[in-house]
Amino acid sequence: MKKIHLLAASIAVAFAGAAHADITIGVSISLTGPTSALGIPTKNGIELWPKSIAGEKLNVIVLDDATDPTLAVKNTRRFITEDHVDVIVGSVATPVAAAMADVAAEGQTVQLMLSPVNLPEGKGGWSFRMPQSTAVMAIPIVDYWKRTGVKTYGFLGYADAYGEAWLKDIQAAADKAGIKLIATERFARSDTSVTGQALKLVTANPDAILVAASGSGAAMPHKGLVERGYAKTKIFQTHGAASRDLIRIGGADVEGSFVSSGPAVVPYLLPDSNASKAIATKYVADYEKAFGKGNANQFAAHAYDVVVVLEKAVPLALKKAKPGTKEFRAALKDALETMGRTPVSQGVLNYTAADHFGYTPETGVLLTIGGGEWKLAPTK
Repeated sequence: MKKIHLLAASIAVAFAGAAHADITIGVSISLTGPTSALGIPTKNGIELWPKSIAGEKLNVIVLDDATDPTLAVKNTRRFITEDHVDVIVGSVATPVAAAMADVAAEGQTVQLMLSPVNLPEGKGGWSFRMPQSTAVMAIPIVDYWKRTGVKTYGFLGYADAYGEAWLKDIQAAADKAGIKLIATERFARSDTSVTGQALKLVTANPDAILVAASGSGAAMPHKGLVERGYAKTKIFQTHGAASRDLIRIGGADVEGSFVSSGPAVVPYLLPDSNASKAIATKYVADYEKAFGKGNANQFAAHAYDVVVVLEKAVPLALKKAKPGTKEFRAALKDALETMGRTPVSQGVLNYTAADHFGYTPETGVLLTIGGGEWKLAPTK
């Protein structure tokens, strides 16, 4: 188990000797393993967190789960039984975050997930998602398909919870629009080729293909489809792929394709009326000041939004109890479920007891790629 020290000199001093009222946050993210490309920028986003919230110091513990659900569960148990955290954050990979949920519920500790995990009915009572739900992010894709006359589509996605969530939600939205799924193929995150799957999809010749992958791993299946002769302008990607890695690795093969995205990826393209524009613009400015121009991405944005949410929920919870107690943890859960409409860099949240995804339908933005840059997809 590897503990990662954030901004070693300054943060170690700031967090040392936590008092009883300190708010302790346990973070388990994938800094190694197949989804480290998501975990590393997430860690960068965490480094932008303030040293206190509502006058209470933050004590932040970051552990690497190596994209391993078993290790993530071990980290989560440690957070609850040894570190007595007030909040758990993580993980960035859907199967890993899902494995943490039962432990969080057992320990009655809020988990702010960094992956859009669909949990079984009755599970996840203490788990709130920071990324948008696949159902919400399917909206701009299906709306575009309806406007442009798409009648059939194919699916090429991860053979895991993320892929299955997208398959379920895109199919539900597309069915309502009268758009038919005619071919479905899956691949593992660790695969280096999708030749067989791509051939089957190209042979089926759907009007569009949705690729459900994330980070740099989204470029490989995309390129595989183009190499087998499928038109790149008919390929759509999910919000897990809305990063510069897709453009950098995909190169010419991703030009003209489409990506469903949260606002933080392109705040400079949004109208002033967009509820997330101001905070998304601040996020990008803060991130680029710390890590360089052009490096801001959606994974760091979700980590950045953790504090936006806590800055609203913590003052409400403090009215009922002090950090470090089970009463505070319960009060924080109640605060999240009742704090109301909350714009964050990646959309607009409105958690309720029945909805721990929270994002409203206005959240998603459909992008296209032109000249190696993000552009808003045509709306007409």
